[in-house]
Amino acid sequence: MNKTLLVYFSYTGHTKKIAEMIKNKINCDTLEIKTIIPYSKDYDSVVNDPNNQEDSNYLPEIENINIDLNNYDRIIIGTPTWWYRPVPAIRSFLTKYKLEQDNIIAYSTNAGWLGKTFEEIHELCPNFKVENGMNIEFKSYTDELNTSLEEIENWIERLK
Repeated sequence: MNKTLLVYFSYTGHTKKIAEMIKNKINCDTLEIKTIIPYSKDYDSVVNDPNNQEDSNYLPEIENINIDLNNYDRIIIGTPTWWYRPVPAIRSFLTKYKLEQDNIIAYSTNAGWLGKTFEEIHELCPNFKVENGMNIEFKSYTDELNTSLEEIENWIERLK
């Protein structure tokens, strides 16, 4: 079958930017995860919301997906890192839809604080191999990358 699905959530647009880079380089379908109640446009209120912080296990309701995950033998997961963890919307997705694929890859966008993002994805998806993950850093409060574009493109190239 050899079909790939790229699943991502993006708040500031950074994770979506990387998803678009991946989509343009490899043949894959994409699925953007959306919460039933959208996050505030005010960044500080999202950062300061106790539901989004490190010690919270809050799982927001997400929109149902209209894709049969069993049609894919590889899934790429894109998540922002919030408070050293995968964003709550991605945790909701991974909790609701148990991924059984043998080939699960993840990338995280953040401002330099990956924390336990990949380890937590591995807990929710035992077939995710942490060493295949890509940590993509942006400078705080900007759209400017800290991770080199060459590093990102090389990682994407290995996904082909």
